[in-house]
Amino acid sequence: MASEKGSSVASADNINHNKPANHVLDERRRAALAEVDNAKFSWFHVKVCCVAGAGFFTDAYDIFAINIASRMLGYVYGHATGQTLNTNQDLGVKVATPIGNLFGQLFFGWLADAVGRKKMYGFELMIIIIGSFAQALSGSAPAVGIIGVLVVWRFIMGVGIGGDYPLSAVISSEFSSTRIRGRLMNAVFAFQGWGQFTAALVALIVTAAYKNSILNDTTANHAPVDFMWRILIGLGCVPGCIALYFRLTIPETPRFTMDIERNIQQASKDIEGILTVGKSNVDPDAVVQRVEAPRATLADFIAYFSRWENLKVLIGTSWSWFALDIAFYGLGLNSSIILETIGFGNATSKGNQAVYDNLHNICVGNLILSVAGLIPGYWVSFLFIDSWGRKPIQLMGFSMLTIIFICMGFGYDKLTASNSAKGAFVFLYCLANFFQNFGPNTTTFVVPGEAFPTRYRSTAHGISAASGKLGAIVAQVGFARLKDIGGPNRFVQHILEIFAFFMLTGIFSTLLIPETKGRSLEDLSNEDQDGFLKGPTRTAEVRDGMIVQ
Repeated sequence: MASEKGSSVASADNINHNKPANHVLDERRRAALAEVDNAKFSWFHVKVCCVAGAGFFTDAYDIFAINIASRMLGYVYGHATGQTLNTNQDLGVKVATPIGNLFGQLFFGWLADAVGRKKMYGFELMIIIIGSFAQALSGSAPAVGIIGVLVVWRFIMGVGIGGDYPLSAVISSEFSSTRIRGRLMNAVFAFQGWGQFTAALVALIVTAAYKNSILNDTTANHAPVDFMWRILIGLGCVPGCIALYFRLTIPETPRFTMDIERNIQQASKDIEGILTVGKSNVDPDAVVQRVEAPRATLADFIAYFSRWENLKVLIGTSWSWFALDIAFYGLGLNSSIILETIGFGNATSKGNQAVYDNLHNICVGNLILSVAGLIPGYWVSFLFIDSWGRKPIQLMGFSMLTIIFICMGFGYDKLTASNSAKGAFVFLYCLANFFQNFGPNTTTFVVPGEAFPTRYRSTAHGISAASGKLGAIVAQVGFARLKDIGGPNRFVQHILEIFAFFMLTGIFSTLLIPETKGRSLEDLSNEDQDGFLKGPTRTAEVRDGMIVQ
């Protein structure tokens, strides 16, 4: 089987000495890449999907759990504001993670291109695990309150979560064959939906487990609830710990070895090993002959993105993600209205019973909202992303979201005037969640992992993702303060109208991106692949005390 898989690589090794060295090297490179692009679906692809997806599961769990945990924190530490966190405290614990995401996406995106996908993969997960566990152990002191401590640790955790975006996207993209690349990346990203669902499910289980303790509690600060939020947040470590070993043992992508480390011989061996036994072996004593290829430097970065055909793709991916996340995160501002409409708003009971009922309601309500729109959207996108293509799905998603937000915004007063009308509002809300995931929320993750050359693929994905998190920060900080202008929730309808405007701009930014379906990553890079390699280097290099040529 190994000889079968490596046949084209082996034929490329049959060097014709009458050809120039760079031509021979180009042939070997193309033959090796063709092995990856045309590979049949295998258990190695499943492993990559599960290992990368476990990180996104953890990311979504940690981000989403705080929406429920903040309510628990209010009961324990919010006595000054009527058993809720004040506006700044609530905003702080929720926005710290997106701010950390932004820094993590930029930093780890650059690092993955500079030092390697494998060297960074797992390191960002360690940060997430440490950040999650530290939150569960947080306490207060005279010099600092517990909310301040949580904000710091949630920022640190957010840096790790941010690093997971470019790393998982690029690794799943570079290991995948062309015909299944969209579905593989989509499946990785879809783990987010299950992470959100699991956070609400775990919160519900924890609430049920502590029901008697809550109802029989006689303390002023609801001591049982203090255990509950710590368990909820701390359990976010578990999937990360399970995935950590597999991330640390995943091989380097052949494209990084070939195009950035410039080691075609090792990349060819890696491809044969990965496609046959799912592993690659690196001989530390092997003589390494490097080739001349375009290198990632500041001058080269500026030269590459100064060409409009390349810059417009980066603008398209970045703005599309920015516009989408303004609405994706901002839509959460209306969740209280939705929960009340479906019967899971604030409880009418009193005392300890009200504490239990409120926590139970928010858990069940969020489970319903996850199942009603979020999770189905991911998997409908999975069915069509490699047949319809990324660009049509993104255009359709932004178009539908524009229409939905126009209806929700301009019809807000009538849609919330009666219980029967609120049913229509709930339907539109769930429909918006559906078309975000069967639309730009999925494609804005996929396209940046495909549309750039190997030496800038992770960096460009990090820039695009960080643009999205900037939109999330704008939504959470800016719009959260706008919604009560003129009275409680009186400005929400205008916020929905603003969302419609940003969805409209997303339609135009989508026109800047290429259709990546069915095309190789090298074809999408907008670089001439003939003569991409200039021949072997003439200078010797020293590695681990050995001279290599």
